[in-house]
Amino acid sequence: MKQTAMTVDEHKARTARSYKLMLLFAMISMTMLFAGLTSAFVVSKSRADWLKNFELPSAFFMSTAVIIACSVTFHLAKKAIQKDNRSATTSFLLATLALGILFVILQFVGFGQVVDAGYYFTGSESTITTTFLYVIAITHLAHLFGGLISLLIIIYNHFKQKYNSTQTLGIELGAMYWHFLDLLWVYLFLFLFFFK
Repeated sequence: MKQTAMTVDEHKARTARSYKLMLLFAMISMTMLFAGLTSAFVVSKSRADWLKNFELPSAFFMSTAVIIACSVTFHLAKKAIQKDNRSATTSFLLATLALGILFVILQFVGFGQVVDAGYYFTGSESTITTTFLYVIAITHLAHLFGGLISLLIIIYNHFKQKYNSTQTLGIELGAMYWHFLDLLWVYLFLFLFFFK
């Protein structure tokens, strides 16, 4: 009987390692994608039509604070489920979702601020600087939508009581991905702020 229990535990551990490894490979691929985009940004700065006095929209500053708060709430959700505190886990997961949606809204507010300042992302009136900003931010948002979908699945599974102190894999994977998205945006924001 003990042998069977050990085999089940080993199987769970192997499955968890496999999922974490797949997520790690996906995050490495995304890192390479953004490394390529930021490298192209640096190379393009030498162009004569590059905007030297372009300022990042204020909404991007706010969205950076919001996505950092998302990581905090997701971390707290993971800690709460590890203690079998279901109500706190629910609160922190819903707070993460609300903050994630607010981040998306603030990104689009930022795009609006850029257009209001007289800069465009596409078309004959666009500039290479704002087009790069748009491509980088939209590519990050695309990955964030994946994070929001996985968060909705995690919330659904949580309400179905699939997580507890001995089964936290889904929340752990979601938290890993969300922390990655957070660090990625902070890197992109600092890059865009200092290398404009």
